[in-house]
Amino acid sequence: MSNVVDAIPEALRSRYVNIESVPWIQMSEKSFRKVLFDDPVSGRHTWLTRLLPGASIPFHEHPDIEQTYVIEGRLVDDEGECTAGNFVWRPVGSRHTAHAPDGCVFLAFFGKASKMLPAK
Repeated sequence: MSNVVDAIPEALRSRYVNIESVPWIQMSEKSFRKVLFDDPVSGRHTWLTRLLPGASIPFHEHPDIEQTYVIEGRLVDDEGECTAGNFVWRPVGSRHTAHAPDGCVFLAFFGKASKMLPAK
């Protein structure tokens, strides 16, 4: 098997992430994330996010697609809610505030980092 791996250029090899070893980064009093992927060149990134009950994500705009899979709890915004085991994606230019009334854990994929906006 190692002969096959040795034939793959380093730049093209898979990157395995041990989620347990990635530290939680506190973003606010009730918001934490683990950065699983971050490409500063393209702006793409993937986060595992934990929101404690009552946490909110401030008003922001997505300059590229956002995709979110909810693992636990529910993520709510003005357009609806995404519950555990479900998926929501938002198109380029979408704007919203999100909150987790009961807490939430979700995996989010971003084409580019969100832009924080003044409260609406």
